[in-house]
Amino acid sequence: MDIAAYMAEVGEQARAAATLVARSTTAVRNQALLATARALDTARTELAEANAKDLDNGRSNGLDGAMLDRLELTPERIDTMIEGLRQVASLPDPIGEITDMTYRPSGIQVGKMRVPLGVIGIIYESRPNVTVEAASLCLKSGNATILRGGSEAIHSNQAIARCLSQGLAEAGLPETAVQVVKTTDRAAVGELITMPRYVDVIVPRGGKGLIERISVTPVCR
Repeated sequence: MDIAAYMAEVGEQARAAATLVARSTTAVRNQALLATARALDTARTELAEANAKDLDNGRSNGLDGAMLDRLELTPERIDTMIEGLRQVASLPDPIGEITDMTYRPSGIQVGKMRVPLGVIGIIYESRPNVTVEAASLCLKSGNATILRGGSEAIHSNQAIARCLSQGLAEAGLPETAVQVVKTTDRAAVGELITMPRYVDVIVPRGGKGLIERISVTPVCR
């Protein structure tokens, strides 16, 4: 796989989707979240099978007990993901909220209004439930997102990604509004954090090494 070309395609698709998500209504975005919750509930067997592959690979690769625990998708954790989507759907729409209104000496009233950021790239490790959490918050706030989870959770994350795509499609939103990077090649991270023409914000959820790598990359500042 040509990683640079693949990531450029992902970025281009996310940028196009971001415009449509930002213009969507609260009802449509909530519909996508609830449809994803239903898709996860229906796909419990698929999720368990995908997660079992990741756990088997993790044991073969010497992951310790704590890492394996973070990686595991138990029925209770799937329940939590589903409930989390429903809770996010029930939250007030943050888009368009106006705060801190003040009058200037000229008589003009000035304030702050919340608007979508655009495309958010999120890099994280281990916990596949983060895929749902990150996607749901980005979607609720009218943003497209590119998610790069840890290589140890690749099968689980791709199974979750299929549920997210189904939820988006049911709501009439582009499936590319949420994209989970399909390769475990670390070069994908390098591409993701150096695509300012496509990605507006990078959120690192990982160890010290990941945060340091992003903080010293000039285009991410």
